[in-house]
Parts: sequence; C-alpha cells; structure tokens
Amino acid sequence: MAVYVYAITAAAHPLRLEGVNGVGEPPEKLRTVNGGSLAAVVSDAPDGLKAKRRDVLAHQSVLERLMADGSVLPLRFGAVAPDEEAVQQVLEERAEAYRERLSALDGCVEFHLKASCAEEPLLREILLQSEEARRLNEEIRSGRGGQDLQIALGELVAGQVQLRHEAFAAETVEALRPLARDIRMSDPTGEDFVSVSFLVEQARQSDFAAAERDLAERRGEDFDFRLHGPLPPYSFV
Repeated sequence: MAVYVYAITAAAHPLRLEGVNGVGEPPEKLRTVNGGSLAAVVSDAPDGLKAKRRDVLAHQSVLERLMADGSVLPLRFGAVAPDEEAVQQVLEERAEAYRERLSALDGCVEFHLKASCAEEPLLREILLQSEEARRLNEEIRSGRGGQDLQIALGELVAGQVQLRHEAFAAETVEALRPLARDIRMSDPTGEDFVSVSFLVEQARQSDFAAAERDLAERRGEDFDFRLHGPLPPYSFV
C-alpha cells in the first residue's frame, strides 16, 4: 500500500508522535519505518490527496513535533512512496547522504526572504543618474525622437534596473549572511529582486529576524521585504 512520507530522522530520534495526526479525513495514523541508522515517519497515503489547508497544517504539525526533539529532514507536502519496503530501501541506500544532511541541519530552521522595490522611484533615480537616459528621454518628450529612440531608452533603462536589482540582492544577502549557517538562492519572480532561503540556528532566530527588520527599515518605504519563517529547512534537504 502507498505510504505518505513526512520526514526522515536518525533512528535515535525520540519520535514522539502521540497526539499528532497525519493527513487525510479521517486523519491517518502515524508510524515509523526503520532503515538501519535512520527512520522515516509515514502514514497510509489517502486517495486523491490535495493541498487543503487541513492537510497542509497536519503535515506541518508533524514536522514541528519532530523538530522540537532533534534534527529532521522534512519532505514537502505530497511525498508518497509505493510502500514501506521502498522507503526502507531508500533509507539504507542513501544512509550516508541523509546522515550528513541531518548533521548539517541539526538545531536549525529556515527563513525565506523575498523583496521588491517600487518601480517609479527606481526609474526616477535612473533618469537622475544616467546622462544618456536623460538625453534620450528629453529627445522623446520633445517630439524629435522616433521609435528607435524609444527602444534604445527602454533597453537602457531595463539594463539599469537589472543592475540595480542585482546590487540590491547582493547587499541584502551579504547583510544577513553572517547570521546564517547556509544559504540557498532561487530565481526571483514577478517584481522581486531577491528570493533566498537562510539556514539559521534556532538560538539565533531572534537576532536574524531583528537584522532583517533593521535592513528593511534602512531601505525605506520604497522597498517591500517579506520574511517567512521559522520553517522546516526544506530548501536545504
């Protein structure tokens, strides 16, 4: 029977699962699969499972209980294996890699940061600082410039926006890097200039959050910083 997999832990983990339910309606009962020096927390996999709020919260609750007692490799919502034998086989085959990750994540949580900046102030700054952008813009506004000048201005401004976004991202990461054990960058989407996950020791959570607030305040109201966490360290598994 297919099993839903929540997390991988060391076999020595306390695995206190009393009072915590799995996904599904009614909630599936949690159990463990042992594989040498490792263990996996699983339940039966409900048919047609979707990311409903109830089930996402159940998944999260299992991870939070496990993380309270030791290092965990959290699986993202929806991880299903064909059966317990398949889970056991993976635990045994990848034991060395999983033990290394458990050690690296011990005592840590994840914070994920996204940030964007308002477009209009950024465009004004580019026009103020770039003589070429000002010249092209003035020619266009005077009516002397045709489509070629509009395209040239658009390309110049887009390049300058990209350079500034890259600089903002680098400065953001470097400001918070000293408080993190590890970092994972991902491609920003939409209007964001940065999307980055930080692996932070639990004892430094408050310091990290305070540093992020200070950075956002120094950047000012033209910037929008969104910090999510503490989370299970999904990005570092």
